[in-house]
Amino acid sequence: MAEDRELEDVVALLPPLLRSLETLSFVARHMHPPNFASVLRAAGTPETDLPRLREPLALWPERLAEPRGFLETAIDETLAAFSALRAAEGEAGDVGALYRAFRHIPRAHEALYPMARNIAPVSRYFLEPAVRGDAELQKRLMEAEPSESTGIGHLANEPGSRGGFSLYVPEYYTAEKAWPLVMALHGGSGNGRAFLYSWLRAARSHGAILVSPTSLDRTWDLHGGEGDTANLERILGVVRARWNIDPSRLLLTGMSDGGTFSYVTGLTATSPFTHLAPISASFHPVLVQMADEERLKGFPMHIAHGALDWMFDISVARMAQQHFTGAGALVTYREIADLSHTYPSELNPEILAWMDATRVDAARITQS
Repeated sequence: MAEDRELEDVVALLPPLLRSLETLSFVARHMHPPNFASVLRAAGTPETDLPRLREPLALWPERLAEPRGFLETAIDETLAAFSALRAAEGEAGDVGALYRAFRHIPRAHEALYPMARNIAPVSRYFLEPAVRGDAELQKRLMEAEPSESTGIGHLANEPGSRGGFSLYVPEYYTAEKAWPLVMALHGGSGNGRAFLYSWLRAARSHGAILVSPTSLDRTWDLHGGEGDTANLERILGVVRARWNIDPSRLLLTGMSDGGTFSYVTGLTATSPFTHLAPISASFHPVLVQMADEERLKGFPMHIAHGALDWMFDISVARMAQQHFTGAGALVTYREIADLSHTYPSELNPEILAWMDATRVDAARITQS
């Protein structure tokens, strides 16, 4: 039967495709310009069979055009990422070429994610490794009724646009309880639609609503203008009006410029956020002077930075820890020995657990 043949195509394709995507995530996480060639060699060539396995998809009937398109796009973006990475290896340390290559990874994820609802290996791929054996979680995800209020959505956040946002609401969401919210800010020249996938596994695995905005300009207004701050508050208002959000667990986090902007906007007296988790962010003592003095006292902050960071030296994170602790903030500090200027998604579950553990203090702060 045609259905049997198409199922065989999927069974043959998914292992090398998912393995290739895991490898790309490994390369992105461990990318450090001086060591890039060795990381790429360690990655090997897991994508070798993908062009051959893509060919049978062209024979699928028209009624399967949508899943065929998802798979073809995921394959094409995966192959493009490997090709661009290998080209960048010969471009004498062009860091920009590396980051452009990594843009293909979230595009592959976006194409593949709709298949998570019906295909168990894809669903497991979009979970944290530690919970992939959780049969009850798998069951909840696979049996959840499709809804316009759950899953991944985008509001005015098409590629190339500015000021909109993407979000993820767990498929097993119910309005009977209040859910933690993570607002994750992309780095300079990035966008929220792509950065969503830096946090998707953690939000899906541990039950959090994830919001990933796009800055109004190429990066966030690090000088403290009202534009991006007002837009984040608007976005938060839209989300809170539709979903049941726990007011004691509102995390603002971000990578690089996004992390720096979390300091700028998250420490004002009127900020609604209860926790900050800047990752690989810059810092200057003036950020402490700009912050609301009373808000800083007892405020929970989770600062993480890579010892290999070539853009913002580790000294800026150490300085941030010292200054914010001195101002009375409750600072959890993580210095990651093998992290360069890339996103350490393995920290996300720990950050969610940290937010749960410190939410009583956060509730006191926001009520003051």
